[in-house]
Amino acid sequence: MLIAFSVAPSGTGRADGSVHDAVAAAVKVVRDSGLPHRTGSMFTEIEGEWDEVFAVVKAATDAVLPFGSRVSLVVKADIRPGYTGELDGKIERLERAIEDAAG
Repeated sequence: MLIAFSVAPSGTGRADGSVHDAVAAAVKVVRDSGLPHRTGSMFTEIEGEWDEVFAVVKAATDAVLPFGSRVSLVVKADIRPGYTGELDGKIERLERAIEDAAG
């Protein structure tokens, strides 16, 4: 399965509203997990089995808790049993389709 998630604190008390330090703590958890992953400007994607992926999301959320009075978590999942390597595979198929359409 693929999971795209975003986790961030609110009520941080920071004048600039930045949450980069909290997000860094969450991304470190993801990187330390050993699961295939990719982090973009708004979401982190992780690939693996249901229990292992959600364990990482929980640990990443727990890592953000100390940074504010509450935490917001957004999760989107692509559950496709029997498929692996989809973190890159989906992008590769998209790029091929764009090339084919361009002729």
